[in-house]
Amino acid sequence: MRLYHKTLKGLETMIDIQRMAKDIKRLAEETNTILTEIEGTILTASINNRVMNATNITQISEDL
Repeated sequence: MRLYHKTLKGLETMIDIQRMAKDIKRLAEETNTILTEIEGTILTASINNRVMNATNITQISEDL
């Protein structure tokens, strides 16, 4: 009887660990998606900044 309960406890522990691993994987995927979105936002801001700088330089040159 003890071996049965010990085996059940072991199985419950393995199931819990599998659930935790699945949750960690899901969180990692969500984090990766968020980081990809942030990267895209930063890239867009960088491109917009370059365009604005080029426009400002052109305007200054024309003003001179």
